[in-house]
Amino acid sequence: MKIEPTGAILGARVTDVDLREPLSRHDFGRVLLGLADHGVLCFSGQQIDAAQLKAFSGRFGTLQSLSVLPHEQGMPEVSILSNIVENGKLIGIPDAGQDWHTDMTYNEIPGFVNVLMAYAVPMRDGKPLGGTEFTNTRAAYDGLPADIKARLADATAQHEFAKFSDMMRIKKGSTRPPIPESVRRARPPVHHPVFLTHPISGKKVLYVNPGFVESIDGLPAAESAETLEYLYQHALQDKYRYVHRWSVGDLLLWDHIGTWHNAHADYGPTEHRLIKRCQVTADFIMNPAFVREALAA
Repeated sequence: MKIEPTGAILGARVTDVDLREPLSRHDFGRVLLGLADHGVLCFSGQQIDAAQLKAFSGRFGTLQSLSVLPHEQGMPEVSILSNIVENGKLIGIPDAGQDWHTDMTYNEIPGFVNVLMAYAVPMRDGKPLGGTEFTNTRAAYDGLPADIKARLADATAQHEFAKFSDMMRIKKGSTRPPIPESVRRARPPVHHPVFLTHPISGKKVLYVNPGFVESIDGLPAAESAETLEYLYQHALQDKYRYVHRWSVGDLLLWDHIGTWHNAHADYGPTEHRLIKRCQVTADFIMNPAFVREALAA
């Protein structure tokens, strides 16, 4: 297995590996280090099915199961992201990820990785559409002024499960249904550090994001909003950003802790996209013994 950096602020391509077979312990450790170093890993030319996607993803932690979303039959852990219509009905989520965020920060144990497998990629004039853009939150933290780092060193922020979905429906006219009140009640707000320590690298990252953060704890509302907007604009500078251009057969694995992402909505309803996704919580990777054992291999 080879891991070849893109040379950009994020990203590496992983070659000479077939994910239909389990990764060796040694290669799994190399992938964890690759995530810490590069944030986004592309395993190109893969031919795995939903069950194999689920098995690969489960090596990294507990899979999030969202049965309220379109998913692979019998596998609520494998979501379907697609604009394809069959028998008059969308088979997947057509507008997933179409604004800046990082997934699962609304959980007490937040997200670790997303694992996406591309089966159909929209094309126009021979060029792929629907790219996924990332920003490097470790580099963004490093680039903050010293006084901001000091002022927010011990700060925490409130993360809201429903915020991103509500924002998509109000601002972007999404056709996705509103989140039921029962689901909202089952997912109360959670609080995480504004600056989180990455469990693999040990380095600080900026751990607020526009999709799910409601406020910085303990600050007046206006000051909280102003501070968050400053942090967001800082993190979204071009120098911290990277775009992945999809090909059929790409399996994209990215680190939620060290990145935000945004799916480009630059394709039409007849330009078909089909991606299957697993979201993995950080329960394994937050365990120092798991990290030590994985990296020792």
